[in-house]
Amino acid sequence: MTDSTKQYAVQKSEAEWKAELSPAEFHVLRQAGTERPFVGEYTDTKTVGVYKCRACDAELFRSETKFDSHCGWPSFFAPLAEDRVEYIEDHALGMKRVEVRCANCGSHLGHVFEGEGYGTPTDLRYCINSISLTLAPA
Repeated sequence: MTDSTKQYAVQKSEAEWKAELSPAEFHVLRQAGTERPFVGEYTDTKTVGVYKCRACDAELFRSETKFDSHCGWPSFFAPLAEDRVEYIEDHALGMKRVEVRCANCGSHLGHVFEGEGYGTPTDLRYCINSISLTLAPA
């Protein structure tokens, strides 16, 4: 669930979000749900471009930072810029994880994991729901 007390650049009521997003988009973006693995439209995409927040259109990730992690969701090793995302400690499911949200609207994007041994420059894996993103091809 997003923090309704925080002031984001994009402020909408939950009713407005529900009217704009599909039920599946609303569940993931506004209720911190997760889409099933290996079903998202961007899981295996190789198209060059910029990935944007599906809720507010903020630019979040570049295709150059996307990599094949074979985890079932699109994976990136870095956001476009650190101020584009925010991090929330997540203790759901009985484990400590770091949730990644859009810093512009507070929508849930996925989680970030560290130290998994992928050969990336940051040793981070931003595991992002496809349904949280739209791709603007270059």
